[in-house]
Order: sequence, then structure tokens, then C-alpha cells
Amino acid sequence: MKNKFILLHCISCLLILKLSAQIPSGYYNSAQGLTGAPLKTALHNIIKNHTSISYASLWTHFTATDKKSNGKVWDIYSDNPGGTPPYEFTFSTDQCGSYSGEGICYNREHSWPQSWFNSQTIPSSDMFHIYPTDGYVNNIRSNYSYGDVAVPSWTSLNGSMLGSCADEGYSQTVFEPIDEYKGDLARGYFYMSTRYQSEDAAWSTSGGTNKSEILPWQADVLLRWNQQDPVSSKEIDRNNAVYQIQHNRNPFIDNPQWADSIWTITFTGIKSEIASESALSIYPNPANNQFNIANSGSKDVIARLTVYSILGQEIEHHDAVKFARSNSSDFAVDCSAWNKGIYYITIAETEKIKVVKFVKE
Repeated sequence: MKNKFILLHCISCLLILKLSAQIPSGYYNSAQGLTGAPLKTALHNIIKNHTSISYASLWTHFTATDKKSNGKVWDIYSDNPGGTPPYEFTFSTDQCGSYSGEGICYNREHSWPQSWFNSQTIPSSDMFHIYPTDGYVNNIRSNYSYGDVAVPSWTSLNGSMLGSCADEGYSQTVFEPIDEYKGDLARGYFYMSTRYQSEDAAWSTSGGTNKSEILPWQADVLLRWNQQDPVSSKEIDRNNAVYQIQHNRNPFIDNPQWADSIWTITFTGIKSEIASESALSIYPNPANNQFNIANSGSKDVIARLTVYSILGQEIEHHDAVKFARSNSSDFAVDCSAWNKGIYYITIAETEKIKVVKFVKE
């Protein structure tokens, strides 16, 4: 057991050394010590203004960023880690083209679909969210959000699925890649949201995003995928290869823990970390007609109370609410007219924001 632990420790150290050796000295200096929204802004300033390449050049660049050890195309929609893939593509020779099923040709998959950013030029060729994938599977995925499938309506030869969403807060159709690549795609989304922050005026919305912002339900899924599928040597190598082409990096491959710091809770227009030290609490939760906010502290608290839907839409707010100290009356909120479902309630004090997931029965 001890030898096994030492072996695993050595492997981890080698991966860390490999990763850190490729990050330019001082690259993330301005982001050190930051959390939440300030961290996201600092990272945006570091990775913005990258060298934009042409859309046509992606075909050539894929040979540097997405090549398997056997020289074949590394297609995340057909790969079978640890086994034999159902088919493999040869660079250039198997480039799409038309297709009528799987295994015919590969094309350029925008994991953050082009329709979500209205085919703006720079994100259209940003390699941190574009992968070579089977053209037929790419077409099946369409512009559906990524998520966990409840009941698949279609399954690819490597096990990727399309179907109704099983994740809390969303019930529409989603596409679920195999477990091996869930973290890759999650970290690509964190990159896109950060890289194009404040540069998304012409972007659109989707079931999982509002311009470059990731909606709460989608963020919950991606954060879980980020944890369940840690950074692999494939991602590290790809990050380094894309850096040589675009001259910027994906911070969430270099430092995956930053995703949790930024997206602990994310709303449209509000980003904050849960302030668990707050003396304010909500009960009952779930509730039907009314819930209360209690202050267990020793002094009164003045704060702003705001209620958001699962999609980040503001439902109502109360300014300058006085939450009386212990042994005084609790603040009551009437929720009888709200639709059943999940809401996020923020209680913004002077220096912190408490965020609570609330269920209306």
C-alpha cells in the first residue's frame, strides 16, 4: 500500500512539473490571491487579445493540437479510452465532406455553439472550444447544451448521448459526452466565459448561457464535471500546443480550482461566493406560501434581499431590509404566487453576499 501511495504521488508530481514547466514565468501573477469576480476579470485581462487565427487554418492546426499517438485524429465523440474505438479518422484524407452516418468524416465542432455567439469572427476560430469530431455526431449534438441525460433518444458508437436532461433546473434536450471528456468540455466553457467577458454584446442566449455568462444550472453541471474528470495529460499537451498558436492559455487547465472560486454561484449580473459565516438563515426550505429569514447574530443587519429564478432572472427584491437580532421577530417573505421550482435568494450585506438555493413547493 505504501509503495502504491509513493507511486501515485510521484505520478502526480510529474504531471504538476510537466504542467508548470510550460506556463510562462509570471503569466498569472496579476491573478494571484484573488477570488470570485475579481479573479475572473484578472484572468480575462491576461488571456484577452490572443492571436486570432483563420477558421480555415483549424484543419492544419488540429494536427498539432489533436493528434493521437498513432497519428490519427483525436475525436472526443468517437474515442474509446482504454479500448478500441469504433473508427478512427486520418488527417486531411477524412476531412468533411458530406456524411450519412458515423465514421465517414470529421469536421470542426464548436463545443460552445456558433449560434450562441452569433458566429462572431474571433470566437469562431478560438481553439480552446473547438475540436475535430465526427461530422455526423457533431450534427446530432447540434447546439444543445451539455448535461446529464435522463433517457437517451440517441447514443453514439462510443456512448455519447442525446436526450432529456436529468440535471436539476433544466428539463430540455442535452448532449452528454463520455465521462473521459466531460472535464475537458467544462474547462473549455469556463475559458469561453472568461475570455469573452465584456466582449459579448453581440452574443445570443441559450438554454445554458446568457451571452458569455453560464447560467446557474449549467454551472452546477460543469463544476461537477470539472471535479469528476480532472485535468489529463491530453489537456495539458493541448493547452501547451494551443498556446504556441494563439499565444494565450486556458487558466482552468493550468489551475482547475479557479472554476470553483468563480462559479460557486453565478447569476446573470451577479457573481459571488457563498458567505457561510452570515448569521442569516432561511426557513422553512422548501416552503409553500411563506418563508422566514432569521438572524442568529447579536446585532441587527441591514441588507438587500433579491430573488432569482433558476435562469438568473430577477423575480423580486427588497432594499434596505432590517433583519432583527436574536430573540426578535423574523423577516417573512410571501412566496404563494411564485411558480413551483428552484430559486436563488441573495442577501447582500455591506461586505458579503449570502446565497441560498430555495425550493418553492
